[in-house]
Amino acid sequence: MAEVVVVPTGTANIASVLAAFRRLGASPRVSEEQAEVAGAPHVMLPGVGAFGASMARLVELGLDAALRDRVRADRPTMAICVGHQLLFETSDESPGVQGLGVVPGHVGRFAGEVRVPQFGWNVVQADEGASLIEEGWAYFANSYRATAATGWTVAWATHGGRYVAAMERGNVVGCQFHPELSGAYGEALLSRFLELG
Repeated sequence: MAEVVVVPTGTANIASVLAAFRRLGASPRVSEEQAEVAGAPHVMLPGVGAFGASMARLVELGLDAALRDRVRADRPTMAICVGHQLLFETSDESPGVQGLGVVPGHVGRFAGEVRVPQFGWNVVQADEGASLIEEGWAYFANSYRATAATGWTVAWATHGGRYVAAMERGNVVGCQFHPELSGAYGEALLSRFLELG
């Protein structure tokens, strides 16, 4: 049974993430312990809420360094929604707050006349070379997004222009969408993640 440590950011809807992993036969648990986050076979960094508040919680718990080290060591790690945004350096949502910075770049607010936040289903189209992320429909709930992820294999969606729907590099994947709310498409992605490592 695959073991997954879910990192509490203080703003995440953790119950739906735990339920999604349990449906796949995994053994998820929430932990704030640095050693457990560092050493777990699989780690999930969820997030619903604000970039600044989520990052402050990680720093307070001393989990920012553990997460950076995991990503740099290519240990199986998934980040979703605000968790995905925290992988970047900065965000329009919380000016002056430094993210984990393992992906170069900035997370900006949706531009133009589109509905903000984006709530609902959107198509995800993966670049060639993606192994975890496939094309399909996923559920999004976001007001902010990145438009590039240098050094990562990217999957794209469009809402007021093209943006990063997901990205992967080795055993690490970030999803702007919610795989735990994305039906069979999201379940298949979580299952592939559990097979890593």
